Amino acid sequence: MSMSRRKALGIIGGGTILAATATVGTFLSTRTPDIAIAPWAKAGSYTDVRKRALSYAILAPNPHNRQPWLVDLSEENTMVLYRDLERDLPATDPFSRQLTIGLGCFLELMTIAAAQDGYAVALDLFPEGEQGPVARAVFSDRDSQGNNIKADPLFEQILHRTSCKEPFEDRAVPIDKIARLTPLATTYTDPKEVATIRKLTLDAWMSEAGTPHALKESVDLMRFGKAEINANPDGIDLGGPFLESLMLVGILSKEGQLDPTSSGFKEGIKMYTDMLTATPAYAVITTKGNSRIDQIEAGRRWMRLNLTTTELGLALHPVSQALQEFPEMAEHYTRAHQLLSKPGETVQMLGRLGFGPTVGRSPRWPLEKKIIG
Repeated sequence: MSMSRRKALGIIGGGTILAATATVGTFLSTRTPDIAIAPWAKAGSYTDVRKRALSYAILAPNPHNRQPWLVDLSEENTMVLYRDLERDLPATDPFSRQLTIGLGCFLELMTIAAAQDGYAVALDLFPEGEQGPVARAVFSDRDSQGNNIKADPLFEQILHRTSCKEPFEDRAVPIDKIARLTPLATTYTDPKEVATIRKLTLDAWMSEAGTPHALKESVDLMRFGKAEINANPDGIDLGGPFLESLMLVGILSKEGQLDPTSSGFKEGIKMYTDMLTATPAYAVITTKGNSRIDQIEAGRRWMRLNLTTTELGLALHPVSQALQEFPEMAEHYTRAHQLLSKPGETVQMLGRLGFGPTVGRSPRWPLEKKIIG
């Protein structure tokens, strides 16, 4: 099946889902990738509740912004979700654990958005085993006891949520805000613990940057400036006045990011080191097992955590390098589990937590979505 990268869901049965509208930040005031942001202009205008819910679901965070979802709407009141295997990350996510977590985020956003319209979503995860659909979702205007559906207050945060990839402010996260996060994640605020985790994240990032096949997978998915973001709104977007100024003078380029001796590579290390160092707290999600269902549930919890931090005025940024499962990361993966989990548990998500800047963030561009049926 042939398709452009912007139509990454494919056209097996036809149809299009565009993302709900969001405010996309001051980056748009100058170097706006107009084609990339076009999907954001379709605010909840669908009459089909499934499509309205999906217009929010496709804003879910996911590894390298691969947006690995395919949906089938051919059955009435039902959505069947598949993982798009063409969007796998074999180098950095060889077991597709992180991609599966992203699909959990997708399902949670869809469920929250459906509740806003007064619909419950009954999920049957991996109904045909791991090689089949990820989930079969049935929409109903009553819950299993016949009651009306209540809206989820976190819906209001969907269009404001971001993954903040910038240095956080040098101030502690207040105890009352930490308490709101406790049902969703384990938080680390003690300065000594934070320093230990910070070193882990820095060491793991350097390990990925020093592993050629892992680095290349990430660099291949980087989108440099307006033209590339327009052409490929998935992947790791590098835009905004500062980064584009580095591109213009030749410091920042795809070739340079693959060359450890280049000024661009060294600048990237400095920027990432500054960002990781400026972190006052961490949030961690673990599961007792590591099944596909555990991974989906971890994604759903991460999604609620991210929406809750948004509501609280906090910034959250996943730093997943130490949790990647390629051989060169094994030492850091083991260390992460020693530090952050109980025996037998799996660390599914690790995120920086703090107060981030309120302006100047560039968004993640949602792909124009295709549906089946």
